[in-house]
Amino acid sequence: MISIQGKGVSTGVAIGPLYYYQRAKSTIVRTTVADTEAEWQRFKAAQEKAIEQLGELAEKARVEAGDEAALLFETHQMMAEDLDYEESIEGMIKDDQMNAEAAVIDTAAVFADMFAQMDDAYMQARAADVKDVSNRIISVLTGAVQGGINSPVPVILAADDLAPSETVQLDKSKILGFVTEGGSGSSHTAILARTMGIPAIIGVGDQMKPEFEGREVIIDGSTGHVIVDADEDTKKYMMEKRAEQIRVRKMLEELKGKENVTLDGRTMRVYCNIGSPEDVSAVLSNDGGGVGLFRSEFLYLNCDDYPSEDYQFEAYKKALSDMGGKEVIIRTLDIGADKQIGYFNMPHEENPALGNRALRICLNRPEIFKTQLRALYRASAYGKLGIMFPMVTSVWEVKEAKKMCEVVKKELTAEGIPYSDEVELGIMIETPAAVLMSDRLAKIVDFFSCGTNDLTQYKLACDRQNNDLGRFFNPHHPAVLRALKMVCDNAHKNGVWVGICGELGADLELTETFLSIGIDELSVSPRSVLPLRQKIRSINLGEVKDKVLEALLTDEISV
Repeated sequence: MISIQGKGVSTGVAIGPLYYYQRAKSTIVRTTVADTEAEWQRFKAAQEKAIEQLGELAEKARVEAGDEAALLFETHQMMAEDLDYEESIEGMIKDDQMNAEAAVIDTAAVFADMFAQMDDAYMQARAADVKDVSNRIISVLTGAVQGGINSPVPVILAADDLAPSETVQLDKSKILGFVTEGGSGSSHTAILARTMGIPAIIGVGDQMKPEFEGREVIIDGSTGHVIVDADEDTKKYMMEKRAEQIRVRKMLEELKGKENVTLDGRTMRVYCNIGSPEDVSAVLSNDGGGVGLFRSEFLYLNCDDYPSEDYQFEAYKKALSDMGGKEVIIRTLDIGADKQIGYFNMPHEENPALGNRALRICLNRPEIFKTQLRALYRASAYGKLGIMFPMVTSVWEVKEAKKMCEVVKKELTAEGIPYSDEVELGIMIETPAAVLMSDRLAKIVDFFSCGTNDLTQYKLACDRQNNDLGRFFNPHHPAVLRALKMVCDNAHKNGVWVGICGELGADLELTETFLSIGIDELSVSPRSVLPLRQKIRSINLGEVKDKVLEALLTDEISV
């Protein structure tokens, strides 16, 4: 039995075979082939397999996001069997004796350059499509795994860490839990695990060995404990612990349909954080009151080119429709820093956390921003929509964003396209500047939503992605909590409500504090809704408020 200690970031016990995340191979080996006909048939088999995969993705996209989304994959299918494309590859294999991988990559380069040189913007955009189709065929040829998991059974997934674009493509049905070498409690792996309601452990470093792959592993997300090849007594204990967790979960089910109200009558809205329309089912099954954060950037991460207005509209419409009139707050594009997207062609930055990201990108590239806002307002006709802008530091930024909203509404009116006049506009409070300007910002928005992950990072000058800074990255720090109180005070003076959509919202050690300083809404992972409801219903706010506020002022806050 081998015992490994990491940091638990999503609770629960899981048992299953360990599987290392497989990334697509990036290096193409060039060889000269003698049997060119066999190599050509090898290409044809890979081409056929790639077309089959694209067909499956098209059907999945049609179910999840509509015909517009499916069209992308159907276009890729046609491109994969384009005659000119095929003839180029065939010539390189049969005439130049190239191996299939090299022929595909060289043909892709030629065709992509040809499209890029065209005057028509639509045809220029096809360069990225050719590269994507070719990469898929190469993945089949090299045996690389699409989506990172090639297992007939669900697994405990191990990785160094996972980028946002990688988490999007994972086959969620194959994952029992996560173990990563690095990462942080606010990493995308951790956030995905909490959304899925499965255990996750980060920071195990080099304790995980490649030779562990395929062996039975037990992980305990509450303690950060990883056990490889557990003995019978340990396995029995962990299975009993898992059964107890399931029992507690069933007990929490009895709280469904009940209010999030303290013993003395203070109500707190409990919403959910999601990354796609498919996550709505988890919100509803866990009795979430609404969606407090829809991370729209995952729509961009899931595309090989800028997502169209119709593609986004279908996704937002589905989320709003499926929520059945419950509020859905969608954050506008929030990329940059740790969320990079290749086709945005962002220049290298020495300090991307302080660079061109989120609302800054939208204001610098208004055509991208306008496309998203049109999709959002069109979708507003199908439910109760709130829009919030991330990474705000000043009043003028919000005014510019609101001007774009007015332009979009006028265009839609002129085109006879329906939209709701009751869309709330809010901002993320995640920079010290936004905290200090919250008295003025509250006069021009309908709500604040505090992104405590970034707020903690900027308040404490502590990189949230640096695992070596674990004990210094302290969301319980008085500076963070005092900032939240200042925001609440300034918001309420101006009739604006305040929520928290960062991971801190689910921290039950701070529920009393959030109620005491005046937070109106907590948006958490779906699986956190019922435990949070139970906590809220156990608090007598009148008895604890003065004590909590006094502790806040005297720095007596737990670390």
